[in-house]
Amino acid sequence: MHMRSFLGRPAAAAISVCIAASSLAQAGLEGLAKPLDGQSRRESSTFREGKDGRYDRTAQPKGDLQERSNADNFRVAPGATHVLMDAKGPGEITHIWLTFLGPEKQPWAPEGSATHQDMLLRIYWDGSDKPGVEAPVGDFFANCFGIRSEVISLPVIVEDADSYNCFWRMPFRKSARIEIVNQGTKNINLLYYNIDWIKKKTLPKNTPYFYAQYRQEYPVEHGKDYLILDTQGKGHYVGTVLAVRTRSPSWFGEGDEKIYIDGEQKPSIWGTGTEDYFLSAWGLKTTKTPYFGVPFFDQWGIVGGHTSAYRWHINDPIVFEKGIKVTIEHFGWISPDENPDYKSMSWNERQDDYSSVAFWYQTGTPTFAARAPSGPERRLPNLDRVIVNARGFLDEKHHGVGQAIAQQLDLYEDPQLLYMPSGSQGAWLEFPIEVTAKEPLRLLINATTSYDFGKYIAFLDGVRIGDEMDFYSADVKNAEFHLLDFWPEPGQHTLRLECIGRNALSAGYYCGIESVRLRERRPRVAAYGFDKDKDWKKSPILYR
Repeated sequence: MHMRSFLGRPAAAAISVCIAASSLAQAGLEGLAKPLDGQSRRESSTFREGKDGRYDRTAQPKGDLQERSNADNFRVAPGATHVLMDAKGPGEITHIWLTFLGPEKQPWAPEGSATHQDMLLRIYWDGSDKPGVEAPVGDFFANCFGIRSEVISLPVIVEDADSYNCFWRMPFRKSARIEIVNQGTKNINLLYYNIDWIKKKTLPKNTPYFYAQYRQEYPVEHGKDYLILDTQGKGHYVGTVLAVRTRSPSWFGEGDEKIYIDGEQKPSIWGTGTEDYFLSAWGLKTTKTPYFGVPFFDQWGIVGGHTSAYRWHINDPIVFEKGIKVTIEHFGWISPDENPDYKSMSWNERQDDYSSVAFWYQTGTPTFAARAPSGPERRLPNLDRVIVNARGFLDEKHHGVGQAIAQQLDLYEDPQLLYMPSGSQGAWLEFPIEVTAKEPLRLLINATTSYDFGKYIAFLDGVRIGDEMDFYSADVKNAEFHLLDFWPEPGQHTLRLECIGRNALSAGYYCGIESVRLRERRPRVAAYGFDKDKDWKKSPILYR
């Protein structure tokens, strides 16, 4: 689907979502009035005191009036594995709930904590040495990039971005073992969990098992559609989580899903665009519905933008008898300097960073060979050639009237520069930028927006660049402001920001800058070299 501006959604669409959710909920309520077999059980992080006073998972919950009875959490050191459940079957897991501290520094964790991208979830069925579920905790719960986001859907709910719930049904005959591996460099702090399951006498012979597998390509492989799942056996595909970090300007999502059933050479299921597969239209934006959503979307069309989306095939499972292969194209719009004909077109193979989790049920043993990379490998590579930390330029020679201080915010690991002029007259900031080689780069500012921030314009070496920057927002947020695509000459350059006023809603003229960055462009920009010899000072360009 070609992306274009779209400013509203029909009321009928919202009504249909509500009706669909209500119908499924009603079906679940009807099921409660039917006989249910088995005995409910729970595995949890509640404190169980052993004979030595330490935790013993085989002991009964402490459950007395001592405060130690409330010690219902764990700290998991880097490299360690914590077992959440190790139970004998037959049985069926009905609900998993987790919570833990976020990565920011706080009194409970002065050095910060592991992100949910660092935490690898593994579930083993019936004593197998290969996990049936293997994905970062965040990505399994549709929370990608290590960023906490709220998800409100039927099988997965992350309430307030910190209460991780899933209701996928997970049957097992002999045993179920659930573990979390800390593959980060910091502790998992204050890990709490409840896992609800039903112990059963038997399971039907043809019961399919639940599987989920993470994979990634940083960047996607040239000439091949991105592979989400390829497995042999009988089953049904029930969901996709996809995360994309853009490496080029403009819209990434023209690529179609292509799904091959039972060994097909040509896919019988062929979609019309990435946002169409995720049941949106004319692009993607943050949304939450029972069956599809976009938990995280930061900025449109930039180099380094992040989008994550989920699609649950609950009412429309994709059924296969012998096998299934799920892929998606990585085509989209692209800037002229990345196109061999120096044109902006909608159908170009892009080189963005993709990761995914496939969710499916099947009988027999899956043949999908993918395994999750290590924690460090899952972290997106840094795109920035040069990072000028603004907090290093608080002295008066780098700003105009008003005070500049270092301010620590939860948005950033280190302090930002907070500039506090009382008005626009004589208010400016300057940052030196050192360039070591002539190559295609993008100049941008990583900044804060807030309720008392002003409007600024940018100059590089005295040349006006970029759009007017309005740093106002009702809440304190982080945003990147992209200014220029160019091939700068080696040497020192100066970026100057001048205050030109404030938004009518703003209470002040302040400015908060975390850093100034020179971000790399894809290698083909250098290979084509269309803009290499152009004078950016005469005609500053920002590709969108």
